[in-house]
Amino acid sequence: MNNPRGLKFGPDGFLYVAEGGTGGLNPACVVVPAVGPYTGNVTGARISKIGPHGFRTTVVDNLPSSQTNAESGSLISGVADVAFIGNTLYALLAGAGCSHGVPSVPNGVIRVFPSSRWSLIANLSRFLMNHPVANPNPDDFEPDGTWYSMIAIGGDLYAVEPNHGELDKITPGAGVSRVVDISASQGHIVPTAMAFHDGNFYVGNLNTFPIVQGSSKVLKITPTGQISVFRVGLTTILGLAFDSAGRLYVLENTTGAGNQFPTPGTGKVIRIGPSGRTLIASGLFLPTAMTFGPDGALYVSNVGFGPPPNGLGQVLKITIP
Repeated sequence: MNNPRGLKFGPDGFLYVAEGGTGGLNPACVVVPAVGPYTGNVTGARISKIGPHGFRTTVVDNLPSSQTNAESGSLISGVADVAFIGNTLYALLAGAGCSHGVPSVPNGVIRVFPSSRWSLIANLSRFLMNHPVANPNPDDFEPDGTWYSMIAIGGDLYAVEPNHGELDKITPGAGVSRVVDISASQGHIVPTAMAFHDGNFYVGNLNTFPIVQGSSKVLKITPTGQISVFRVGLTTILGLAFDSAGRLYVLENTTGAGNQFPTPGTGKVIRIGPSGRTLIASGLFLPTAMTFGPDGALYVSNVGFGPPPNGLGQVLKITIP
């Protein structure tokens, strides 16, 4: 797979995986300091479907993909996540927009049709421009955003944007609204992963580089946008999920003393329950997302970014002890 990211099981029982894609070719029209200039490709990303025996097929391709400059790691963004409302598949675009070298397509939410056609239902690039957050980081600012996680609740979609620091609601056919400006109270903490449990949102953050072990946390956010700290002492969170017993699973991308930047082979899944923290899996290679399957196992996007060549991405199945 090509930089696999968010993944969800569909109503048909298949696993749908968002892929960042193969990166960019065309220079961006906005040079972003530190990570810029981006290069973009309007057709580099895709969404895949994986059957019960691990066979991958393409659901839709020719979606935007982009990457940062070589000095910052040539990090690739494309399709960030997927979610279903009923039988309808939606996807979150993170590698599009003028600042990412794809001026013809904005970052946003798309609806995918059974025929593999797609249409934009929410222009999130425009929403960011028209609704600035309280505390953007001027030294690390992405005009089109770097959208990461999306979930469906009822007939609505909810997406987290790490660079600006916000949680937004997307109602198909009715537009976009903000649930909460996370940056207003938390500053530039890079919120990434999201789960919904017992009527509240739970959002974990990556935090800024260089990595400080134990500096990430999980926030509890009410539907009206009230924020409280739920768990602390975590590191580089890129995935959250609750099991049927209400225990929280946390995907950490990079761990270990001295690892100040993303480091392959140090990713972990830990479980947080009433009795404390339990290590579920370790040695993961730059994992980027996870979800529970109908079989009770965890499914993790592994080799979600990192060195070329493309095509090394994986989805791992982790049986819960």
